[in-house]
Amino acid sequence: MDTIKPSNQSSVLIVDEMHLSLLPMLEKIGYFPDYRPEIKRQEIIDILGDYKGMLIRSKTKVDEGLLKNASNLKFIGRAGAGLDLIDKVTAEGKGIRVFAANEGNRVAVAEHIIGMLLALMNNLLIADHQVREGKWLREENRGYEIFGKTVGIIGYGNNGSETAKRLAAFGCKILAYDKYKVEFSDGYATESTMQEIFDKADILSFHVPLTNETYQLANREFLNSFANNIYIANASRGEIVVLDALLEGLNTGKIRGACLDVLENEKLNQLTSVQKDTFEQLLKSDKVIFSPHVAGWTHESYIRINEILIDKIQAIFN
Repeated sequence: MDTIKPSNQSSVLIVDEMHLSLLPMLEKIGYFPDYRPEIKRQEIIDILGDYKGMLIRSKTKVDEGLLKNASNLKFIGRAGAGLDLIDKVTAEGKGIRVFAANEGNRVAVAEHIIGMLLALMNNLLIADHQVREGKWLREENRGYEIFGKTVGIIGYGNNGSETAKRLAAFGCKILAYDKYKVEFSDGYATESTMQEIFDKADILSFHVPLTNETYQLANREFLNSFANNIYIANASRGEIVVLDALLEGLNTGKIRGACLDVLENEKLNQLTSVQKDTFEQLLKSDKVIFSPHVAGWTHESYIRINEILIDKIQAIFN
């Protein structure tokens, strides 16, 4: 059966899997949603000129080649945090508005980081495994409290500030550094220099986008700049933390433990030989907890992200 081709004045191409609540939300504000999560790159290029908007998640890289036929496109929205998948310069040069739903998963990310830190610092995964094997080792699993620790937060946007709220409730002192903000101290965090974080932090959490400035930010020199031995949490982008440097820090004791929701290369079947060696050594460490890039991936955030996208579309075109 032939489908009726929508007018480019109201049609939105959805090229990644989204919560299906998005479709009636778009229709409610006057847009025709064309949901094609299995679409291939060449087909997007061929048909993109027929659409007013495009919504992506993580699968689709939006570059100059993808946008070459996007003569009628007015907006690109990302269902998630960060715009590193989108060539903003090319898009905005074509008059295309670009935005993400950064606010949509901030609660999920903050809770996930707290969960990982609690599990790591209290040996919960190790202890659970031991009990299942019939081992009842109490002293060996004596943990550390989050209470009273000084936490350095790098990046004080949606996720950074939400994480600060949660950690402040645990009785932590929060030092926040954000290169692009000033006078942002609040009831949860104190605006700080990077040097103050180097000098005082017990726990470090990254909340920055992937840019040329943040790529491999946490290298050997960076990690060795801390006065204290620290715990690290990264639920932002994997390329920010150099895993070889992290492994070295774990081996020397400079890094007391790491919570990694993201990796430098998340395609585990395509690791280079060097990456594979580092990853396998990290897998053997009981000082590391992994999750598969799901910090912002709750059932609630899946819907909330759609709501944020709709609000931004309405704000732009109303």
